[in-house]
Amino acid sequence: MSRAISVFHGRFGRATLYCLNRPMTTHVHREGHLIFHVRGEHGAVNVCSHRCVPRPEAGVAVNPWEPHDFLPGDHAEGSLFLVLYINPDWFLSLAREAPPALRFGRSEIAVEGPVARAVRKVTSVLLGSGEIQHLDGYLQELTGASFEASWHRLGAARPIILPAPGVSDFRVRKSIRLMDEHAGDSIELDQVAREAGLSRPHFYKLFRQHTGITPNLYLNTLLMERAIASLTATSRSVTDIGFDLGFSSQSCFTRFFASNVGMAPTDYRRAAQVLPS
Repeated sequence: MSRAISVFHGRFGRATLYCLNRPMTTHVHREGHLIFHVRGEHGAVNVCSHRCVPRPEAGVAVNPWEPHDFLPGDHAEGSLFLVLYINPDWFLSLAREAPPALRFGRSEIAVEGPVARAVRKVTSVLLGSGEIQHLDGYLQELTGASFEASWHRLGAARPIILPAPGVSDFRVRKSIRLMDEHAGDSIELDQVAREAGLSRPHFYKLFRQHTGITPNLYLNTLLMERAIASLTATSRSVTDIGFDLGFSSQSCFTRFFASNVGMAPTDYRRAAQVLPS
């Protein structure tokens, strides 16, 4: 089983070191996502069906709401990755020349110069060799350098996937509101479609057209976010958290969490620390 070595939550989002030896299913995050190889075999990340390989000389950037998965290398012990989930609002508030959105220009980033130095700094802090009070600044360096590197010498911007909350169709907005309000309840996507005034096929087509993702992926994202919040902010049992989110048993919840986050919820909770605001 993959495991969390270090997990820090803060205004920046999440900064983690994961030892990964199992695949993760296709999923999305509302955060910007950066993945850097630290040691071990490379593995692979499929970003919108584009295969990327995090390795010492290249990291992987994933825009908010871009579907992606993870395939590990063959080594049974797993490989160590620096995995960041960057809060777009935090990044934009700190940018010297604020772009309109946290959007990386390409999925693969050269790990050299400022990017390589910042990766070493962040990794050192997460391994306990650096001062935690510097983490916020190091993450700002790394995200900014990665953002600049992703657009360096890029001739044209690739198509942008809009985040779900920004959609224009009122029926899709209503379906998003219903999922936000009832994630973890017994509500089914067929019911969401009916209440939005759409047939199931039309609902799925329209939702994907306006958000870039399927309703299932959006709902899974909500469940992941609420699971992580409960694990880090409460002392409730994993079983109770799973039941609250609509899972019939702890084993079902654990399978869902592991396939989307990479490890068991108990392991994530063990490693997670929440930094003061």
